[in-house]
Amino acid sequence: MEVLKKSKRDSKADYSSYADFENIIRELAKSQVILSMKQFAQHSNVTCLEHSMRVSYCSYRVCKYFGLDCRSAARGGLLHDFFLYDWHVKNQRKGLHGFTHPRVALKNATEHFYLNDTEKDIIEKHMWPLTIRLPKNKESLVVSIVDKYCSFMEIVKIQSKPRFLDSTN
Repeated sequence: MEVLKKSKRDSKADYSSYADFENIIRELAKSQVILSMKQFAQHSNVTCLEHSMRVSYCSYRVCKYFGLDCRSAARGGLLHDFFLYDWHVKNQRKGLHGFTHPRVALKNATEHFYLNDTEKDIIEKHMWPLTIRLPKNKESLVVSIVDKYCSFMEIVKIQSKPRFLDSTN
């Protein structure tokens, strides 16, 4: 998958690990509805797709390192912000985005893809502790922490655009 191959040069992961990640998210990453996430801004000049891909890959790496379910972490990480609206425009949503978008993302994800229970929990709980209910598993906690780390790095503009997204534009 050409969209993701360029990122191998940007990471210190071994190629077999990256190929595994690529295989895990291939179905999702080729979906037009997932690719539509690039039209929505997330943090600063980072699109929702860029952010979600970054969270997905970092979560995959952390979970693989600790022997956790890296497949669910990669898929849940990619779908955690699958809300499909511009959260900066107030009249496009009901309620405060930080509190409501996990449920919207989960609803959208279950309408388009089959999800296991861990993936559902990842999407629903990724805003913990803001959303109060505790994650049920370690993978959800990893994605929640990685999401906050990536968001911070994007907001302060420390992370550059992931190269694996260059060919999706």
